[in-house]
Amino acid sequence: MRVTWGGQFILRIEDTDLERSRPEFTENILEGLTWLGLTWDEGPFYQSQRLAMYREAVKTLLDKGLAYRSYETPQELEAMRESQKARNEAPRYDNRHRNLTPEQQAAFEAEGRKPVIRFKIENDREISWNDLVRGKVTWKGRDLGGDMVIARAAEGSDVGQPLYNFVVVVDDIDMKISHVIRGEDHIGNTPKQILLYEALGATVPEFGHTPLILNSAGAKLSKRDGVTSIEDFKHMGYTAQGLVNYMTLLGWSPPDSTQEIFSLAQAAEQFSFDRVNKAGAKFDWDKLNWLNGQYLHTMPADQLTDLLIPYWQEAGFETSDRPWLEQITHLVGASLSRLQEAVDMTRYLFVADVGFSEEATAQLQQSGSAAALQAILQTVLSAISTPLTEEAIQDLIKQVVKEQNVKKGLVMRSLRAALTGAMHGPDLVQSWLILHQKGIDRARLAQAIAIAQ
Repeated sequence: MRVTWGGQFILRIEDTDLERSRPEFTENILEGLTWLGLTWDEGPFYQSQRLAMYREAVKTLLDKGLAYRSYETPQELEAMRESQKARNEAPRYDNRHRNLTPEQQAAFEAEGRKPVIRFKIENDREISWNDLVRGKVTWKGRDLGGDMVIARAAEGSDVGQPLYNFVVVVDDIDMKISHVIRGEDHIGNTPKQILLYEALGATVPEFGHTPLILNSAGAKLSKRDGVTSIEDFKHMGYTAQGLVNYMTLLGWSPPDSTQEIFSLAQAAEQFSFDRVNKAGAKFDWDKLNWLNGQYLHTMPADQLTDLLIPYWQEAGFETSDRPWLEQITHLVGASLSRLQEAVDMTRYLFVADVGFSEEATAQLQQSGSAAALQAILQTVLSAISTPLTEEAIQDLIKQVVKEQNVKKGLVMRSLRAALTGAMHGPDLVQSWLILHQKGIDRARLAQAIAIAQ
């Protein structure tokens, strides 16, 4: 079934955890979404700026008798957990302060205890919802860990910092959120939040829990697996289109299973929850590289050059000659899977001293290599005022092969070693033409001859 949502993208910054929320983290999120083309219709709304509304909602639950002040000390809670552990019981709050008398509360406050606010969860309550991905899901109240803390400790009758599981419900109600789509690691929060929607007299939204992204071993992907921020993906040389295309395919498949390249708009048109997988999706760097390469290979040279210039500049390469740079882009564009690869792939075209690999040095020292390169250099020097062309290069190679009585393979391999410092790389003739425009080929041939002799 295809659903036309026609919804809005409301950007909400969930920053109630002050220890883990910093302005630079938020800025990174905003920049990443913008780069990916995920533009929002409203916001961003910051939870840290909406505390008065959350505290008012907490007071509403207190007034209804659905929440209460709980005065346990950290030591008492730890002793409770240790006792449960000794009895081989799952850790949970035992609701010991749910029914305190006013006198007991006053006594605790006289001791200087600062209460948290807990929301009542009845053990015999059954919570069910029809998950958009997983079908019917049911939880028992007794499995939710006891009455949940919805606000941190504060002085006296004040309400402290409201917590995530509570404030997102208040935000959803205020913003009239109809569908909550999130990772399956949040599925344990959903029954608690459903109880909160009901307690606040609100309509419960629909929920869908998507599969997690896994590493190659099938474990949840983490920073230890090299998982990076959007900014890091960008710096590694992935395009926004390639990354979005790949991420869309993680956990979802299009109706045409053979289609792998599509835009975000095309994916949105084809999306339906019945094609979301229940099993976790393994992150495949090779597949990401391949997909990203498809976008790079079809990109116009001028556009691709714009994207490559920052990487060349970061490497310290000279980038003032735009026509020359576009020739380099034509040379390597079809071989790139990531923009960053262009730095090492084209280094020999920018630097004066290329450095010769062991393999290249061995090639230069082969019998006949020095004489062939010397003949080539003499011809290049004698025609210094004549533009070098692809046809002239092919004729020169044929001439040297005949005059030196050597195989063409020796000449070509020796030329590649001399001009690039390596035995593998982009097209040799085109590389030579690009180097010749800057006069680099003559100096490099002379340097190679000195090594070969």
